[in-house]
Amino acid sequence: MAGRARPRPSGGLESEVVACLAAAGEPMTAAQVQAELGDDLAYTTILTTLTRLYAKQALTRVPRGRAHAYQLVADLPETQAGLTARQMQKLLDTGVDRATVLSRFVDSLDEDSEQILRDLLARHPEPDGTPPGPGARKRRPR
Repeated sequence: MAGRARPRPSGGLESEVVACLAAAGEPMTAAQVQAELGDDLAYTTILTTLTRLYAKQALTRVPRGRAHAYQLVADLPETQAGLTARQMQKLLDTGVDRATVLSRFVDSLDEDSEQILRDLLARHPEPDGTPPGPGARKRRPR
């Protein structure tokens, strides 16, 4: 397929746009992001990506002329973490057996990641507001 750009991995364009906005450090319009990425991407493709990131609460936007200028709501690592967490939640919400998926996920963690997860769970109160006991698991209301 001569002349066609290689397809991006899932979420690749979002990552590029987020990195572009982080590097700019100031709000940018879709046209500015398009010019900065310089990848022969259609304006509408960039605008759609920015709109989706805004809907995911990763960006804020302010009016600028007849367009909007977009900016990250947090620093780059925090924004990336939020998008990854959203993706994980979306996968868990697909209707598969959540207990099995989470069990396999925990089984695949290295010791450091498992300890981080344990520490995070220990910091969250139970749904009734009481602090978690030793070894208690947090259950989120659905």
